This record gives sequence, C-alpha cells and structure tokens, in this order.
Amino acid sequence: MDPSGFSADGRVTVRRLFAALLLVVSLAGCSAAEPATPPPAFNATDVMFLQMSLDYIRQGDQVVATAEKRSVDPRVRALVTELRGQWQSESGTMERWLTGWQQPPSADPDAGAHAGHGDLHSLRPADLGDLEATKGADFDRTVVSLLLGHLHNCVEVSRMEATGGQYPPARKLAETMTTTRQDQIQRLLALAA
Repeated sequence: MDPSGFSADGRVTVRRLFAALLLVVSLAGCSAAEPATPPPAFNATDVMFLQMSLDYIRQGDQVVATAEKRSVDPRVRALVTELRGQWQSESGTMERWLTGWQQPPSADPDAGAHAGHGDLHSLRPADLGDLEATKGADFDRTVVSLLLGHLHNCVEVSRMEATGGQYPPARKLAETMTTTRQDQIQRLLALAA
C-alpha cells in the first residue's frame, strides 16, 4: 500500500475515504455559524408594566376598599367590588412573574426611572383626603371621578406593554386589561352623566 492512501491500482482505500469524510464533516460543523442565542423571555417594558400596574392596583385599592364600605349607589358598589376582585387576581400573576424574573415588585422611586412613560398621574394623599371628607352622593361622585382618571392611566400603561413588551403572557394580560378597563371607564362615564 502506498502511503498516499492509494492501493497499487490507484484506488483510494475505504479507510482513507472514511477518515477524509469524517474530517470534512467535523470541519463543516466547526465552521457553521453558532446558533443565535434566544431572546430574553422578558424585557424592560414588561418589568415596568408589571411594576407600574402593581403600583396602580395598590393605589386604586385604597379607593375601592373605602367605596365598598361607604358607597350609597349600588352600581358604584358593584363596580368597585368587581375591580377589587380583578385586581387581586392580576396582582398575584404579576407578582409571580416578577419573582420568577428576580425583579423587584416596585419600580425605582427615582423620578428619572419613569422617563418616557408619560408622567401618568398617581392618586395623591389629597385625593384620598377628599374622598374621606365626602358623604352620600358626593362620595360616590368623588369615587367615580377618581376611578375615571385612575383607570385611564391603567389603560395607558397597558398600551405601553402591548406595543413594547416582549413576554407574550404579559402582552396578552395587557390587552385583556385594556379591554376590561375601557369597558369599566364607559360604565363610570354613564354613572358620571
């Protein structure tokens, strides 16, 4: 046998051919582009949506908890009870996602952390003070007014997620929240008329 791998009659031996084939296959594997790393399961918009939504739920719950006890209009009482149950369910899901992502449940309190998010109005202590100071039909009007602004802001945050979020379940939750909150806003507007 010739050291070149050819037999005396010029044919390549099977062993040499197999070795060459293995070399070509292994080199092809090395030269192939590395598979792209999958995108992260969530992005900063997902985190901000969940954190801001949890903050809005905590704020809104102060209004609905008071309204459940003091509202004289059964329609207002029914709506705030609905909101409270909905918010409890949503907040549990949001907290689980943030915990799973090892993200804090609240956004950075630095005002710059919310840059670009529209500086949405939060319920202020003065708003809650006004609510506490009213009674009867005035109380219900104040609840309706506070919840109108509050739910509008919730819709804006949900829309931010729907257009910029990456985590599909969070985007779906945002779409559901937008639809639900818009319906609730329409019902509040009817109560305000």
